[in-house]
Amino acid sequence: MILTNTTVLGTGVLGAQIIFQTAYHGLPVVGYDITEQALEAANHRLDSLVQTYADYFDAGDRSKAQAARDSIRLSMDLADAVKDADFVIEAVPESLDIKQGTYEALAAVAPERTVFATNSSTLLPSAIAPHTGRPEKFLALHYANHVWQNNTGEIMGTALTGSEAFEAVVDFAERTGLVAIRVLKEQPGYLLNSLLVPFLQAASHLLVNGVADAPTIDKTWKLGTGAPKGPFEIYDIVGLNTAYNISSMGDETSKKFAALLKNEYIEKGKLGAATGEGFYKYN
Repeated sequence: MILTNTTVLGTGVLGAQIIFQTAYHGLPVVGYDITEQALEAANHRLDSLVQTYADYFDAGDRSKAQAARDSIRLSMDLADAVKDADFVIEAVPESLDIKQGTYEALAAVAPERTVFATNSSTLLPSAIAPHTGRPEKFLALHYANHVWQNNTGEIMGTALTGSEAFEAVVDFAERTGLVAIRVLKEQPGYLLNSLLVPFLQAASHLLVNGVADAPTIDKTWKLGTGAPKGPFEIYDIVGLNTAYNISSMGDETSKKFAALLKNEYIEKGKLGAATGEGFYKYN
C-alpha cells in the first residue's frame, strides 16, 4: 500500500504546514476547510511558506517551493476534496465532538481504500475510531509545529489498526521529510506532548496562582536551561485556542487558566503568534 494522493482536513497554522510539507516533497495534496474565509487565510499561510521553505532548504531559491505552492488545491467541498485520496490527514480543532462528526461525514464520501489519520495533539485515536467506518485503516500521525525543521512524525495506532495501514503511514512520513517515530501503544499526547504538556501546565499554574507573570516565568526558564523559548512563547506558537481546549479538560487550576485565556485573550482576538498577539505582540 503506497499513499500518494493526500487530503488535509483543516487549513489552520499546522494544517497549512502539513499541506505544504507534503507538496514540497512531491505528492499531490488538497486542502479542505469549511468556509471561504478559512480558505482565504489558508492561501495567505501557504504563500508565506514559500519563502520559509526556500530559505530553509534551498538557500533562498524559490523555484522548488513555488512549484509546490502552485500544485496545492483547496476546496470547500468534502466529497470533491477526498475523491482521489489515498490518505486523509485530519487537522481540525482539538475537540472530540468536532473530530467525531468530521469522520462521520468523511466516511460517507471517501473511497474505501483511503487511509485516515488524525493529527490530534491529545485525544486517543481509539475515541475516534468507531466514527471512521474503517478502524483498521485509521490511526494517528502527529506533526510538530514548524514541521520543516521540527520534523517528527509520531505514528500511533489503536488495537484495531491494521499493520498494512500502519506501515503505509510510516512510509508516507519518511517520503515527506519526516522522521517516523513509532509509538508502540496508545498514549495521550504521544511522546512529544507527553513531555511538553506537563511543562506548559506547570507554567500555567504558576501564572494563575499568582506566583509570577508570564514574562518572568519565560525569562526564568530560558536563563536557567538555555532553552530558546519559554512556555508562554510556546503557547503563542501552539495557539491559544488549542491551549484553551486542552486546559478546559484539565483539573480546577487548568480550568482557571482556560477561563483566563478565554476572557483575556481569545474573546479579544488575541490567539497567539498567528494573529499577531497572544501573551506577546508580534510583527
